[in-house]
Amino acid sequence: MKPWLNFLSLITAAGCVGAACTGNIGPVGGLDVGEGGAASASSTGGIPHTTAETTVDTSTVATSAGVGTGSAGCSGSPDVDDDGDGFTELDGDCDDCNALVNPRALELPTVGGEGGASPEPVDDDCDGIADNVPEPCDDGIPLDDLDPLSAARAVELCKMSSGPDDWGVVSAAWVMVDGAPPPQEPELLANFHLGHGVLPAFGPNVPPRAGKRLLALSSGTARTQNDEGFESPEGFDKKYEGDFPQGFPKVPRNCEDLVQAKPSDPTAVEITLRVPSNVHGFAFNVNYVTFDWPVVCDNFNDYFVAFLSPRPANLIDGHILFDSERNAMSVNSTFIDVCGCAGGPPCDLDGRVYACTRGTRELLGTGFESRAGTSWLVTSAPVEPNTEIKIRWGAYDAGDHQLDSTGLVDNWRWLTDKDENVITLPDAPAAKP
Repeated sequence: MKPWLNFLSLITAAGCVGAACTGNIGPVGGLDVGEGGAASASSTGGIPHTTAETTVDTSTVATSAGVGTGSAGCSGSPDVDDDGDGFTELDGDCDDCNALVNPRALELPTVGGEGGASPEPVDDDCDGIADNVPEPCDDGIPLDDLDPLSAARAVELCKMSSGPDDWGVVSAAWVMVDGAPPPQEPELLANFHLGHGVLPAFGPNVPPRAGKRLLALSSGTARTQNDEGFESPEGFDKKYEGDFPQGFPKVPRNCEDLVQAKPSDPTAVEITLRVPSNVHGFAFNVNYVTFDWPVVCDNFNDYFVAFLSPRPANLIDGHILFDSERNAMSVNSTFIDVCGCAGGPPCDLDGRVYACTRGTRELLGTGFESRAGTSWLVTSAPVEPNTEIKIRWGAYDAGDHQLDSTGLVDNWRWLTDKDENVITLPDAPAAKP
């Protein structure tokens, strides 16, 4: 059995009553297993947490078997929406007694409990086939593919929406970090497109978290040292400027008197999605590396951003990528842990102390050797079922067109837990230095 399917066989399905329940567009469950290190999913908080081993308490796992099935309490009239999910039998609802089963639902695997007979599979999305969880869709995408839909596929956003009543990817576009169109002058546009890449790995020690590819977005070139088009992140001037995204600049905690420079050389992608009817959130993996190290609390520190629209109710803007101190992703983030210094670790940079427990092994072959990064993290955020959302990821240099930074994104998955929190956490065991 494939590792991702083995993991999916342990997560909850359509019922999701009092237990963690995770589903995804692509083939990846809560955390990647078998590639990139062991991990586990937690039944609290709506987001996977990392441990040394993969463990799921199957005694708390709900299944789609027997949940809302049968005709008890249903009128049986094909033109009445008995379960209130927006679909009647005439609209294609194959179980009008279960609001989590309808043509706009995410297909979830049917799993059994301990000691019982195998339950009958449930066709959550009413397409006539039960448990047809999609395969990965990113194998073979060229590194320099200019189609923004390939960026979606690289992060396991595989399913296209066929219309307003169908979930999936609606559209994708290359943009600046504020959502504006990229520069149109040919030389500048060519430089802009060097800032995104679909990579089989980021150097020899950072494989994808799911599938065969990951998405890279850079203020320099989204390439590693052996890739065509690579330019040293020490300083590749792409010769164009941008504007701050909403809510920026964000001054890092304990960095006094900063006047942060405007974005230069930004590259971003924005993907529009329709949300399945049986999910309440999403998660994705993110990894950040920067040539700014060891210069911290500087007006020219770079940023990697992630924006969700509509914004979550408990945030003042749509930016969802921050640490426990609400620092946006930069060299000043508390997530910086792939690093080193003379006499360290730990590394004390002007009063900001970095544990650097992962050493610098993950930076080998990337062009960021002897600099710093975060390793893989996982971010989750809430969404409303049956709505349309936009997610925008991007990287920008701050003013000086040098000392570039790159963000990696992979492994999008839908979450069926309802959790209003936006949170980012580490998502891999510490690598040996």
